Amino acid sequence: MNNPMLNEAAFKRAQERAASGGVMTLQGTINKTFLLLFLCVVGGMIAWTHVQSFSGGTALVTALVAFVAGMIASFKPAAAPIAAPVYAFFEGLFLGSVSAAYNAQLQGIVFNAVAVTVLVFFAMLFIYRTGIIRVTRGLAVGIFSAVTAILILYIGSFILSLFGVSTAYLTSNSPLAIGISVVICGVAAFSFLLDFHFIDSMTSDYQAPKYMEWYASVGLMFTLVWLYVEILELLSKLQRR
Repeated sequence: MNNPMLNEAAFKRAQERAASGGVMTLQGTINKTFLLLFLCVVGGMIAWTHVQSFSGGTALVTALVAFVAGMIASFKPAAAPIAAPVYAFFEGLFLGSVSAAYNAQLQGIVFNAVAVTVLVFFAMLFIYRTGIIRVTRGLAVGIFSAVTAILILYIGSFILSLFGVSTAYLTSNSPLAIGISVVICGVAAFSFLLDFHFIDSMTSDYQAPKYMEWYASVGLMFTLVWLYVEILELLSKLQRR
């Protein structure tokens, strides 16, 4: 009951093929996550400064490349050392173009969203490492259920929009829409606890090879990107009021 990319079966398979090149650790995974975050920021800055070149169809291409690279890292962990940096860089290109569009309408919103996202990530890492909040089965079930509910909400809203039904409850700047965004941001933040706990468990229960750090770091990046996009949307709703 965690990030769908971080599944125990992948770690078991990696354990069976583990070589002598070192084993996966939580700290190593965090370090590689920071590296992927750096590549994502570099990609974002390139798209930000060349926004005209990374809009429209080009933005969709970068999103597609990021998606394919992320899927390769998910389903073929041994390829993650190559696929993960590619995913992070092209995800950054896509997010940079999206962020530029937001910033064109609401000056300063991107800096605030980045700052809050990084702050939340470090805060959740601190909370996990110090044991302030312990990941129990009940907490895991609750977060997993909330993530599932959010996914259903997104899919349902998309289907309704295709039939011309208003989804203002999700996209407007009404108190209800803002409240939903706050809840979603909270669920995304707490998802980090499950990610950290699962990676920690896998590094202690299974002697996975070093390349699995890249695999797990992409899983963390998925959560990080989700949180950033949700915070960006929440701030935009607050500033439009």
